[in-house]
Amino acid sequence: MRRRFFVEQVRNGHAQISGAEARHLTRVLRVEAGQRYEISDNSNVFLAEVETARKEQVVFRTLEKLPPPAAAPRVILCASLIKFDHFEWIIEKATELGVAEIVPVESARSERGLARAAEKRLDRWRRIGLEASQQSRRAHLPEIQEPVRFHAALSQAASYRYVLDEEPGGVPLLSALPTERKREDSIALLTGPEGGWTEEERSAFIAAGWSRVTLGPLILRAETAALTALGVISQAWLLN
Repeated sequence: MRRRFFVEQVRNGHAQISGAEARHLTRVLRVEAGQRYEISDNSNVFLAEVETARKEQVVFRTLEKLPPPAAAPRVILCASLIKFDHFEWIIEKATELGVAEIVPVESARSERGLARAAEKRLDRWRRIGLEASQQSRRAHLPEIQEPVRFHAALSQAASYRYVLDEEPGGVPLLSALPTERKREDSIALLTGPEGGWTEEERSAFIAAGWSRVTLGPLILRAETAALTALGVISQAWLLN
């Protein structure tokens, strides 16, 4: 299976990658003129041939436009901020699982100062999203937003809105997902921090119309819960 790379734009049948990314392609991946790869401009995917491969610049010539990916819901992950090494793991794996948008959320039990520090990490997080997108052969990059406070996250628009809650009373996520699914469907998934939700937050997301869902009786780590839920959503749509 061919590797896929993201480019800023395709113009007149050509695209290029420069700088550090080009150095990685030529030095590590040994990209050479004449080799064929897939490239995406974040709108369309093309089969392309390397026209020139230099240390600081790789130029592609497009050969044909490839079919769009299979229909899937737009999934927005509203993930409470946790320790950055764990949060970055969420970004990487959520990207591989096809999430369209990631919204970092400052919740009551997020460690103090994480939201402010997160603003300085957006470039790094978007880079992680880019690399994970190329590895998993996505057609589009995930949108990684600036951090928002908990109550702002509750206004996230979506066809279906679910919040993972460890307290009893939630519906199993698989059962909560719609049985009749449409291409234009969107799903927002709100996940908690280490330590879980406060009662005030729980009252707030219930009042805002979010559906409480569960992954079972075991208490999972924040990052494990988020990614398990995304896997359930992904598989449910494949089986539709």
